This record gives sequence, C-alpha cells and structure tokens, in this order.
Amino acid sequence: MTPSAVRLILAFAAVLAAVPASAQFFDGRNRRFEDMPGPPRVEDFPGDRFTFCTIVYDNNGYDEPLGYGWSSEWPEGGTNFMTRLSQLTNITINRDPDGNPHQVALRATDPALFNYPIVFMTDVGTAGFSKEEAASLRKYLLNGGFLFADDFWGEQAWKNWVYEMDQVFPENEYKIRPVSLDHDVFHIVFEMKEFPQVPCIEHWSRSNGTTTSERGEETKTPSLSGIWDKDGRLMVLISHNSDIQDGWQQEGLAEGYFREFSAKKSYPLGINIVVYAMTH
Repeated sequence: MTPSAVRLILAFAAVLAAVPASAQFFDGRNRRFEDMPGPPRVEDFPGDRFTFCTIVYDNNGYDEPLGYGWSSEWPEGGTNFMTRLSQLTNITINRDPDGNPHQVALRATDPALFNYPIVFMTDVGTAGFSKEEAASLRKYLLNGGFLFADDFWGEQAWKNWVYEMDQVFPENEYKIRPVSLDHDVFHIVFEMKEFPQVPCIEHWSRSNGTTTSERGEETKTPSLSGIWDKDGRLMVLISHNSDIQDGWQQEGLAEGYFREFSAKKSYPLGINIVVYAMTH
C-alpha cells in the first residue's frame, strides 16, 4: 500500500463517525428515474464552490445487469463524493441551507450545463442522446467542459457508448484513445499505479471478495480512455469495466468494501479527476 493510500484510510477512519448516518448506510437499492419526482431545480453555479452535476439521459434500449440508467449512483454517490472532497482537500463544496452537500441533475440540453466545469455520467452503456443533446454536449465539451463517464461493462455496452460519442463528435473527428499510466490524472494528488477495477458491492459480496470482474472473462480488464480536443486538452474520461462511482455511492455498506475500494481506489482517482479537470 502506498503512503498516500495509508494516509487516505487514516483520514477516513478519523472522519467516518462524523458523517451523517444517511450518507453512510443505504438500503442497497437504487431508484429508477421514472420512480422519482424528477431532477432537482438547477440553480446558477455558485461561484468557486464545487457542485456535483449528473447528466440525465433516456435509455437507449439496452439494460445493464444491476444498472439503473442515469440514476444508478444517485443521489448518494454525489453526496458522498462532495463530502469526502471537502474533507480531504481544500476545495469548497456547494451546500444547502442546512449545510448538506447540494448537487444537481440536468439534461445535456439544459442551458445551466455550461455553469458546471465538470459533469458526471454513470451506466453509460445504456445512454441515448437526442440530436439536440448530442449537439449541446459537443458545444459544452469544446467550450472547455469536462465529462467523466463511468460504470459500463462488456463489449455491447462499449459499442453502445462509442455510437453515442459518434453522435456528439461525428465523422470520427475526435477519437477515443487509451489514457496512459503516466498521465497526470493518475498522479496529480494521489499517486496511483494502475487503473482500478471497482465492482458493485452486490457482485463483490456474492463472490465473497474473490473477483472484481462482474462478467467473468469478458470484463476482466478495466480500462481508462479519453477524448482530447485539437489543442490536446482532455475533455472526456471514460471508465470501462469498472464502477468508480460505486466506491462513492456504496461506501457505507461494508467496512471491507470501503477499505478495499472506496478508500484505496475510488476516492483517490475521483479526487485526481476533479483536480485535474478544474486545473486544465
């Protein structure tokens, strides 16, 4: 274990008791968009305070096992990440009047999208963009925005996501390429020597912690890919065969899962991504 990982675990151990119970213990079930009252009202970006922004999308007709579309990690993933980000860095987060982390969810066509320098998507193998959403997301990314797309497994999900990115960037003008381990995203805050495979806690529990690949041989190799603009700026980061955000959303369900995935892998990489995106 690296010194950074040791410090991270010790820091979490010191603050875990102070995290509200609602942020630690969940019922293990995610809610579908159609069962929810809808995304919260979007407010103007509050100055220099970090706000976790999730992109809402319609399903493309493909379902991922254990996936729930755009809301797979909503709302606990964003809430927990903002809490840890504020505890482990000097970054100030957006809070509601009661002092709780305040996050937003919006569609790519919402004009407020351009208020947020970094946005998140999950279960992206099931995502479908309309022409208007693809055009708005393209404009957002080329104007300096950053997208972290996560939590999709297997070849079919990959093909689905590549198809959607081809709608955002037609004619193959911006290609998806691997992100090498010497890239700053692996080193800018926490030193990471590999791109981690983070499974959902349901798979980890069923396998008694013996495997992290949710689909066996097909998904045994996790990858981190990116899309760069013509000036060489990384504008899309793509996590395949891994669910980094589950390490945030499910951090309070089991101590072993927390220590192995949340503290050592998901949070260090997530913090690196945010710091990188907001400084480049």
